[in-house]
Amino acid sequence: MKIAVVGPGAMGCLFAARLAKAGNDITLVDYKQERTARLAASGISVETADGMIFAKPKLSMTVPHNVELVLVLVKAYATIHLTLNSRTPVLSLQNGLGNVETLCSLVGSANLMAGVTSEAATLLEDGRVRHAAPGITRFGAWTSCPTGPTAKVLANAGFTIELTESPGQVIWEKVAVNAGINPVTALVNAPNGIMLEVPELRQLMRDLVVEAVKVAATEGYRFETSVVEVAEQTCADTATNISSMLQDVRAGRTTEIDAISGEIVRRAQLSALPTPRTRVIWQLLKGMERR
Repeated sequence: MKIAVVGPGAMGCLFAARLAKAGNDITLVDYKQERTARLAASGISVETADGMIFAKPKLSMTVPHNVELVLVLVKAYATIHLTLNSRTPVLSLQNGLGNVETLCSLVGSANLMAGVTSEAATLLEDGRVRHAAPGITRFGAWTSCPTGPTAKVLANAGFTIELTESPGQVIWEKVAVNAGINPVTALVNAPNGIMLEVPELRQLMRDLVVEAVKVAATEGYRFETSVVEVAEQTCADTATNISSMLQDVRAGRTTEIDAISGEIVRRAQLSALPTPRTRVIWQLLKGMERR
């Protein structure tokens, strides 16, 4: 399959390398001209527990018109700047809220698939990634986009796939978990395991997740299992992992705090629902970004 992977970060490189290794025709899309030229020359590499995956995908600053699938893995704040072909199926596996609404305005809901991935990856440097832990990629059609071909090509590349009829639900669940873990680890500059080691941080994580779940409920989403327990299990399973938000803070990059905590606060305001802890966390991270 001809696939454009948009975004050369940790997830973009991971998916591009594994899809290329499986025999797909991959174009990695990046908006930075200098980095595009460098990655075109050097290729991308992914360190895994089983060895190194090396790939030399095509590089482009725009999404080619002849691709059969566009996999969007850019940071949430970059989604609005994408230029996409409205006739090509698009799959978003991005963090945060608001990406779906933006992509619907760009390509239409009938061409959109959306979901989340729990694959854990760390960007060591441009084009070089460490695959910290395998995960599950869950997605579904936002309205009517066929999911079968995309699920098959990802599964053939070694990803564990689960299809869902409620992609909004899985997005909200991950947002709630991320809202409890990512900003706090970024603030205390520690791996995910710190959230279970320090009682005060564990309680803060619980409180943040609960606030997020309450906001999700105002949009009609209910969770069969405890999202707090999911967050705690995530910390246990990824104790040594560095969250993507902490990676961004350490690298001096803009974080996705607006698309996670900021969006929770904004949507809570629409229902006059107080989210005091989330608001403070959002304000603190915004302060860190401006240092």
